[in-house]
Amino acid sequence: MTIDAPADPRPADPRSFLFVLGSSRPGGNTEILARAAAEALPPGAAQQWVDLAGLALPDFQDGRHEAGERIGGDAEDLLRDATLAATDVVLASPLYWYTLSAHTKRYLDYWSGWLGEDGLDFKARMAGRTLWGVTAMADREHAAADGLVTTLTHSAAYLGMRFGGVLFGNGSKPGDVRRDTDALARARTFLAGEAPLARFSYERVPVVA
Repeated sequence: MTIDAPADPRPADPRSFLFVLGSSRPGGNTEILARAAAEALPPGAAQQWVDLAGLALPDFQDGRHEAGERIGGDAEDLLRDATLAATDVVLASPLYWYTLSAHTKRYLDYWSGWLGEDGLDFKARMAGRTLWGVTAMADREHAAADGLVTTLTHSAAYLGMRFGGVLFGNGSKPGDVRRDTDALARARTFLAGEAPLARFSYERVPVVA
């Protein structure tokens, strides 16, 4: 299914998680790792899952500096509403060519359109929310995913969001990540707690005296 949400989330936890699956393959290693992280969330934390591969979402057309009203389709409306309803957005993208998957990048491109949408106040409404990343990759060196990490960090920083980092897992063939016991152990606490405000890589962290 394209959308999957719990039938009866308890309202005790104010956090609401949107899990955005960006793989071209259902049930892949990145999704397995993301669902392992979700299993550790408190029972009262609402979850919504969106599989980008199952959405009829066209390539983003940038019309921010053109006259006339921009009309979105059903898939875009679903993504926009789900994004704005979440306190925490978890981008689950495999590492493709050392960065985000095409599906995931297309979703972020739509953020550019929402920034310019009259009356939406997308940037102001996203400020203070938290962005997280989950990725599975064949390379065991996390530095291979620096491009993916930078994209997420800078995107969060531009919007004034918090950034909880990236949960890494190792795997190539379907199901490989289940053998990465370290990644599955990290998944149990990955989404817990409050993440720091995101900063651009060229910004200096203030020194507290």
